[in-house]
Amino acid sequence: MAIKLVEIRNQSGNLPLRVAKGHFATSHSHINYYVDLTMTKHRLSEARQAAQTLCGAYSASTIIDTILCLDGTEVIGACMASELTRAGFTNMNAHRTIYVMTPEHVSGSQLIFRENIAPMIVGKHVLVLAASVTTGYTVQAAVEAIRYYMGIPVGICCIFSCVDECEGFPVKSVYSKALHLNDYDSRPSQACPLCQAGIRLDAMVNSHGISSF
Repeated sequence: MAIKLVEIRNQSGNLPLRVAKGHFATSHSHINYYVDLTMTKHRLSEARQAAQTLCGAYSASTIIDTILCLDGTEVIGACMASELTRAGFTNMNAHRTIYVMTPEHVSGSQLIFRENIAPMIVGKHVLVLAASVTTGYTVQAAVEAIRYYMGIPVGICCIFSCVDECEGFPVKSVYSKALHLNDYDSRPSQACPLCQAGIRLDAMVNSHGISSF
């Protein structure tokens, strides 16, 4: 089955949000939209535009030493680090730079940082960057891991978000359910109205992409 994507644009119009309506399963829930962030994560022009938008959500008083990239957002994270450094954002690193890193996932949603990576977290002010925040489980695990490794979480940002807050932080996003996709629905599989209506799944989706049935 071919998944048909349509584009939604925000006020700037420079960065499209590509979505497909249907019945999809994630590791945590069933959803009625697949949000395809592939180009935003991997095309430099779109990653740079997303980075500029997200950086605008943080004031010059926000200390950012490290950007922790989830869901394959390293290109966006690097663009954010470049933008924040250029704009003179405050950081506490001896080298006056910003680390861009990704965690290692182990069983379940648990995150760990190896001994060569942990110094980029310990005692550092860490911004969590995700592709999307829908249930919030993944970014919650990231914030918990930062705190466990004695880092200081300072914010959560993403391209698309269904929630306004997670772990006590406002979730800053380029696109949101409330403003751009208000009929987006995420439910546990046992409470999925599409399943209850007998509608079969179209595909499995995760941060890597989509696998149609």
